[in-house]
Amino acid sequence: MDARAKTGVSIRSAGKRYGPVVALDEVSLDIEPGEFVSLLGPSGSGKTTLLGILGGFVQPSSGSVWVGERDITFAPPHKRNIGIVFQNYALFPHMTVGENVAFPLRARREPKAGWARKVADALTMVELSGFEARNINQLSGGQRQRVALARAMVFEPQLILMDEPLSALDKQLRETMQIELRRLHRKLGATIVYVTHDQREALTMSDRVAVLKNGKLVQIDTPERLYDRPCDAFVASFIGEATLLDVSRAGDDAVRLGDALLRTAHPLPRGERLLLAVQTEKLVIDGGATTTMTTNRLSCRVTEVLYQGESLRVFAALPDGTSLSLRQPGNHDARRRIPSPGEPMTVVLDPQDTIVVPA
Repeated sequence: MDARAKTGVSIRSAGKRYGPVVALDEVSLDIEPGEFVSLLGPSGSGKTTLLGILGGFVQPSSGSVWVGERDITFAPPHKRNIGIVFQNYALFPHMTVGENVAFPLRARREPKAGWARKVADALTMVELSGFEARNINQLSGGQRQRVALARAMVFEPQLILMDEPLSALDKQLRETMQIELRRLHRKLGATIVYVTHDQREALTMSDRVAVLKNGKLVQIDTPERLYDRPCDAFVASFIGEATLLDVSRAGDDAVRLGDALLRTAHPLPRGERLLLAVQTEKLVIDGGATTTMTTNRLSCRVTEVLYQGESLRVFAALPDGTSLSLRQPGNHDARRRIPSPGEPMTVVLDPQDTIVVPA
């Protein structure tokens, strides 16, 4: 890939309306050259509309899109120098692997003399060297995904767009391909915008994740900060397995949940109504020697324990009946520490993990 593939993207107040319906509401987003950014959100959040505006398949009602120093807002798709990997890969079954990868070169009427070298280079990048003569129906799902990626890269685009390209794969292959795509991104240094509704996928693969809701950009941040420092209740509940509990302010660095005082290492947000966002794996069962803290301890009663292979999901009830859940490792030592349903339990939440968001 040459330097053109390391061009940044600037989305400036992009909006899309369909009559009275607002599909995208004045979204602004800057993507650094070579960055991997995922657009994450539930159905109807606007992520596919935003990707369509980037690709030229959707005309914005307002705003502009720039790739480097070039305004591409109303440029047709074939003149944007953008590679696209579709959800269903959109490979041609009657063509060989080599013919599929060469298709963008043919569409752009590049000199045929250079096709073979460019196709071979693209297939080498995705570790499918020598597959040029294979038929598409002879490939596995993971191999087809890599052919689609090679086709998107063969003409050295400035930007690669991916529309949920792993959604059709089974869980194990999907997780393998997430790691493979991340490795390829580091190798190529291409600028990638990736659409997904899978939170774990976005956290695994991205340099930054942009969370959308109802057409608005709610928060964009690194996976770590997005998970540990959500900006509001929606992000906290959408990322991971958070339980949201009503708490009251108890000073500058603490909140109260029932009779329990919980100190936080983070500034409390403004507002009258506050919520404690408790991620399931952040709670630690107190065996009597795990902590000397007198705060950040919650007394509860176990209601159910579910075995889920690599982990155990423990459900408990606080004294006022509020439900709480935590996830513990599935090893035998951890399982021995979990009380049986009906028994009391104390859990500890570290101040660094005590996240309070506005309701």
